[in-house]
Amino acid sequence: MSYPKPLRRLISLLAKLPGVGEKTATRLALHMLKMTPESVRELGESIAAIPNAVIHCSRCFNIADQDPCAICADPARRDDLLCVVENPTDLVPIEKSGEYRGRYHVLGGAISPIDGMMPENLRVRELMGRLSGGGVGEVILATNLTAEGEATAAYLAGAIKPLNIRVTRIAYGMPVGSDLEYTDEITVGRAIKGRRDV
Repeated sequence: MSYPKPLRRLISLLAKLPGVGEKTATRLALHMLKMTPESVRELGESIAAIPNAVIHCSRCFNIADQDPCAICADPARRDDLLCVVENPTDLVPIEKSGEYRGRYHVLGGAISPIDGMMPENLRVRELMGRLSGGGVGEVILATNLTAEGEATAAYLAGAIKPLNIRVTRIAYGMPVGSDLEYTDEITVGRAIKGRRDV
């Protein structure tokens, strides 16, 4: 049996999402058929609003609905402590850990020559600009514990150390090869507490 063309199109589009295969996409599309028209419309409107409603903070490059983002605008945050992460999703477990009250800088990825990602493709220039402005006493490198994350941390440590700023790396309490966004907040909290000099 073949599904109607509109349903096939929806399944095809859903299957393009990360982690969603054709079977999951089919289940989601069939579930939407059971939803009320108002619920489906609300879901569609929410998806359609994303490009205009969600922006990147001009200071830290986190995703936000205001500029500066809520973290950058929070006066209770420590300005002398800056945590560098690869992607906005990496901030969430750090925030949930409750162990960190400083500022952030989102690189937008990690160094990976095989994928064409070099330092100039990341927000390294913006990071160095923030640091040269003074006021930051410590930079925590919280890149993922992958080969690319380690290469990025090593590169950044080499670039930052001449500025006489303390550079630390999150501790290896996290499993090697894991991504921050999939790690529980307790493990991330221990990694932040157990950071070390690079």
